[in-house]
Amino acid sequence: MIQQAKTILKQTFGYDEFRPLQQDAIKNVLNKRDSLVIMPTGGGKSLIYQIPSMIFDGLTIVVSPLISLMKDQVEQLDQFGVPALFLNSSLTSEQYRMNVNRLRAGEAKLLYLAPETLMLDKTRDLLSTIKVDCFTIDEAHCISEWGHDFRPEYRQLAEVRKDYSESVCLALTATATPRVQDDIQNILEMKDSGRFVASFDRQNLVLKVADKENPLDQILDFLYTRSNQSGIIYCFSRRQVDELAFDLKNDGHSVLPYHAGLSDEKRMRNQEAFIRDDARIIVATIAFGMGINKPDVRFVIHHDMPQNIESYYQQIGRAGRDSIRADCLLLYSYSDRQKIQYFINQKEGAEKEVAEKHLDALINYLEFDGCRRIPLIRYFGESYKKTQCGMCDNCLREKGDEEDYTIQAQKFMSCMVRSEQLYGSYHIADILRGSSAKKILENGHDKLTTYGIGKEWTKNQWVQFARLLIRKGLVEKNPQHGSLLLTENAKRVLKGDERVTGILDRTQTAADIVVRAKTTDVVENRYNENLFEKLREKRKELADEQGIPPYAIFPDTTLMEMSYYYPQDEHSLIGIYGVGDTKLKKYGDMFLNIIRKFTRENEVTSRSRVIRQKAKKTASKKKHHLIGKEFNKGKSIDHLAEQFGVKTVTIISNLKKYLDEGNKLYPTGILKASGLSERKQDEVLATMKKLGPELLKPIYEDLNKEVDYNELRILQLAYIAGRRK
Repeated sequence: MIQQAKTILKQTFGYDEFRPLQQDAIKNVLNKRDSLVIMPTGGGKSLIYQIPSMIFDGLTIVVSPLISLMKDQVEQLDQFGVPALFLNSSLTSEQYRMNVNRLRAGEAKLLYLAPETLMLDKTRDLLSTIKVDCFTIDEAHCISEWGHDFRPEYRQLAEVRKDYSESVCLALTATATPRVQDDIQNILEMKDSGRFVASFDRQNLVLKVADKENPLDQILDFLYTRSNQSGIIYCFSRRQVDELAFDLKNDGHSVLPYHAGLSDEKRMRNQEAFIRDDARIIVATIAFGMGINKPDVRFVIHHDMPQNIESYYQQIGRAGRDSIRADCLLLYSYSDRQKIQYFINQKEGAEKEVAEKHLDALINYLEFDGCRRIPLIRYFGESYKKTQCGMCDNCLREKGDEEDYTIQAQKFMSCMVRSEQLYGSYHIADILRGSSAKKILENGHDKLTTYGIGKEWTKNQWVQFARLLIRKGLVEKNPQHGSLLLTENAKRVLKGDERVTGILDRTQTAADIVVRAKTTDVVENRYNENLFEKLREKRKELADEQGIPPYAIFPDTTLMEMSYYYPQDEHSLIGIYGVGDTKLKKYGDMFLNIIRKFTRENEVTSRSRVIRQKAKKTASKKKHHLIGKEFNKGKSIDHLAEQFGVKTVTIISNLKKYLDEGNKLYPTGILKASGLSERKQDEVLATMKKLGPELLKPIYEDLNKEVDYNELRILQLAYIAGRRK
């Protein structure tokens, strides 16, 4: 049966290979063994029941709380030629009756239901006359009170499930800690079940946290280079949603609001406009997004803090579902934290305990100074194997960008000690700045030895610096009063035994970081944008004619491949990602005509013959592994830059990543990329030996700023590679 599943994967859905764990989970379901599947958003959970539904003789029921998702999935399945229906409150009585009749006539392989619809006597009576082979529960974390989105009506599914004792039970979710996973299996009595937990690492998401200073300006800066991209911006309150949507619209952005204060009709209209690319940006409360299956969301911004890591993970999971790079920016301020704490304080007992733990975990993530994926992945019970991901703000900042703030740290913490650790960062900043504020004079703080010793910085810089000290674990906040307290680690700094380095400004929102984060994938970076836009226009035209989202026809990934490989016939088009038999027959000629005309008019050479070969090669190995191995075979850095269509600095970055994973590189070949004389190279390497190679700024300054950072990075790589011989 698994071979049949592979055939359906290619012929119906247009995919060459299963993603990790998909095949194992599908095999388990086909063998009628209950299964719990935990996969991140965009990881391919839907195929785990959609493919078996086409193999089973009977019906597959899919229980989901997301009405918008049901409609979306049924529309997409229709495009793939898979017969599917849904029953929920959004249907008119006539539509409902038609779907029931089609169901009775055996015209559907899949039936999507809301839990409330499934509980109705008429629904249970209807389904009692139909053979059900698979009983699927989507968003299964809603069953557990330890989950972030507990829904009491979901608990009743355990009882309803007994109606289908002969059916295989499949529970799916994107966000479940180990405790929630156990809870789901216990409640559904999945005693002899398989548990399939995919990695929670969404490798294509760039994770960034910035201190919230002027949020509107920060968001406008972020959007400036993303004029044609789809994105979601989350806000804490309805008022904030309306204000931000108004401001962005005034700045010329295609934007709509979404929150519970709007009428049902208005919300649905705005959501549809976003899904169908009639509006580029949705500004929303957390009410938006559940069940949004739009694969080409290129960014998610949190204007305000989410309430917990599960919510954050689920919301950023709406970006980059097509596996193309997407940006996730969270603006963080202490006042947002206080808002969440206020609501937690209204709770009692176990509910308050759970909320406190959720907040602590979120703050740990936001203030973490290393790779962001380490605390994020760890929260879900998974160990992150690397020290750097290369796709978060902390990893993307070069070590050489860090400054030495030891003197400022000693000033700030000494001032805390002399004011008896009873005040917050704003008061400490006022003392250091020599302020004549009433509170300073009343407390006699103008008499302290630290009064006025920090005039070299603005008040805002000192407040920002307090956040850096917190992230470094040198200072912590009193949870009750907000005053700053020294930790044990601070003593070594005050004594001069330890230095403090870091990056003070976390307010920038993407300009240089985006450039360094950019993927080196050839197709994504080198597809023909003019052809891509022509194909997008055709896709939108076809989607509007059918009243469906553009991505239901083809996702951006498919159009990018078409705009890179320029397929000329059906044989080569079927090798493109996401082109199955049904879509080939339905849309093949229309898209091929556009591609042929474009290549003819622009004298472009087709890459049709390499489509399959290229797909296999890139699927089997990561890019930096390929670059590392090609380099060790004797290819120069310049040769590799030309081969992969990137700059030499990108090759250096990939070789560094390859080296950081414990692999070896031959240092001689690296030094050939340097433009420095042998004498100067030796001088730089001697300085690295003296100061250590990790931080480039001290090396840069020790060399009187005569060697630029690009050269230093080449020699840093050669130095580290030489130590590993």
